[in-house]
Amino acid sequence: MTAAFALATALLWGLADFGGGLLTRRIPALTVVVVSQTLAVLVLGTLVLATGAWTEAGPQLWYAVGAGVVGPAAMLAFYKALALGPMGVVSPLGSLGVVVPVTVGLLLGDRPGLLQLAGVVVAIVGVTLAGGPELRGAPVQRQAVLLTLFAAFGFGSVMALIAESSTTVTGLFLALLVQRVTNVLVGGGALYASVRRGGRALPEGGPGVIRAALPALAFVGLADVAANGTYAIAAQQGPVVVAAVLASLYPVVTALAAFLYLKERLRTVQAAGAALALGGTVLLAAA
Repeated sequence: MTAAFALATALLWGLADFGGGLLTRRIPALTVVVVSQTLAVLVLGTLVLATGAWTEAGPQLWYAVGAGVVGPAAMLAFYKALALGPMGVVSPLGSLGVVVPVTVGLLLGDRPGLLQLAGVVVAIVGVTLAGGPELRGAPVQRQAVLLTLFAAFGFGSVMALIAESSTTVTGLFLALLVQRVTNVLVGGGALYASVRRGGRALPEGGPGVIRAALPALAFVGLADVAANGTYAIAAQQGPVVVAAVLASLYPVVTALAAFLYLKERLRTVQAAGAALALGGTVLLAAA
């Protein structure tokens, strides 16, 4: 079940990143973060009320608060990077954040077998190669890479924190709600500060553009929430190393979505990387 939940995480995160990257090409990135997470809060709040999850509040929710503080900064950096560079190049670099939860898992006692270690190495190399070696070029490309590496560390930290925020399914609803409320508060504060400095909160077309994009914004927010939930379950049910590496395959989903929807060409090295990532997945799932 660990592999199934972790792969579901990869699918959900990959689609959420693709949608977020598209939205930030016409709506300010901070606005995308705040609106999408606010919509997620409304849904999660309903779930918490319906299940009585608030009764499971405890000290572990501070992990969710930490994830909520780190998450908006990482999402903002990543969405800006996706808007600057080809999604098929930027997204795989974001998966390097898997180093954080893998390290935490090893420190907490995870001892993967030889087959699992082989799968970890093959999957990480594959996902990295899926981005293509385009690390040279115009300043915009370098900026996109730096933003993505910052986001990667943030995403990895969120994975490690959210996995420790609850021990039950209903408790997970509450933890995710706390995380998203914190996301909105932090992101909203950053948006306010940006506007005070002369930045824009609304796209050039005005509020109507945001209203028209509400379904897409809701999908991005809810897919990201669901991905955090499935990852937390995967990390609790099996080795964190396996769950983290399988979940980190989300850039392959983003790259394929960009290939199918935006017609972005996959270079030979990207196709080879995707194949390696798939091979690593097979090794991990079979271990």
